[in-house]
Amino acid sequence: MSSLVRTANLAHDLLDATRKLDFLAPLLLRLFLAIVFIAAGWQKAGSFEATVAWFGNPDWGLGLPMPWLMAFLAVSAELVGGFLLLFGLATRYIAIPLMITMLVAAFAVHWDKGWFAIAPSDPSTSMAKPLAALGIPAAKHSLENSEEVGKRLTAARALLREHGNYDWLTAKGGFVVLNNGIEFAATYFIMLLVLFFQGAGRYLSLDYWIARRFRPHAA
Repeated sequence: MSSLVRTANLAHDLLDATRKLDFLAPLLLRLFLAIVFIAAGWQKAGSFEATVAWFGNPDWGLGLPMPWLMAFLAVSAELVGGFLLLFGLATRYIAIPLMITMLVAAFAVHWDKGWFAIAPSDPSTSMAKPLAALGIPAAKHSLENSEEVGKRLTAARALLREHGNYDWLTAKGGFVVLNNGIEFAATYFIMLLVLFFQGAGRYLSLDYWIARRFRPHAA
């Protein structure tokens, strides 16, 4: 028993020692999300009129009220928020509008498409399979769709092999069916939620050094 206790204590001490590197987790979250949001905001800003049209059009867009204002707020949140995340400045504050942006994206754009961003094409390996076994209706629907997606991809590949330069067409990646579900929006929301509660992390964020200068007890 004593050897078991010593082993457990050693493992606990080793885990505690890793806390010296706990700043890496929020740093990597920030850098990953900064790239995502800066790229998204830059793209929207570069074609702002088209973005406004997409926000406002009820037929092929989102049909949101005051589309110019909504587009401006989305672009501002993504661009400003992306750079603030990059430098770790006002991280917990900027996480709030970015989380709201992700909720709007999830419910207004992706909700009716289900979970997956890329439609699964093989029912036997689909992530929905264990959930479907539990009787979750959305997972069952996704599993049924994956069989149909697989059939269409097989047909498309056969046509391209026969009538197109298939090797050239697939040199940069294989063909998939875009499902456009909430997967990415939900993932980014969860990552932002972690930053909201944990903050930007130590050492490599402006928040840390500002807190160290003006609120030493908080740093």
